[in-house]
Amino acid sequence: MQPTIQQIKNTRKYILELVKDLSVEQLNKIPEGFNNNIIWNIAHLTAAQQNMCYVRSGLNIAVEDQHFTPFLSGTKPEKFITEPEINFIYEVLLNSMDSFETDYSNGIFVQFDPWSKRYGMKLNSIEDAINFIPFHEGMHIGYIMALKKLV
Repeated sequence: MQPTIQQIKNTRKYILELVKDLSVEQLNKIPEGFNNNIIWNIAHLTAAQQNMCYVRSGLNIAVEDQHFTPFLSGTKPEKFITEPEINFIYEVLLNSMDSFETDYSNGIFVQFDPWSKRYGMKLNSIEDAINFIPFHEGMHIGYIMALKKLV
């Protein structure tokens, strides 16, 4: 296993621990001055990883579209997310990295469409994408922590 993939898994477990005591209403609340909420940020992590790794490699995403399109960059929450949907988002957040790890080990990522990120980083390979994910998820942990103080 690549150490960075384990780091991502650990980070995602930490995020779920961070929000475990929040209510469904708190997870869905969009505080004044923000354009999204905690549950959107959590679901966005799965969507972003799928986009960076699978789509940029010319592959189909490995999650259902309901966990992808509504949570891509540039979107915002469109509906109240129920408790069963939240639990499924949490499950997909963790399981998607297990599936990715298997796919990566099986060598399915043979091509990659280079991508310049707005943070001054250029992703030229699947390994670059994997190494970018902890940075991206760290930013969203910051957003989640800020939102948590306001809900």
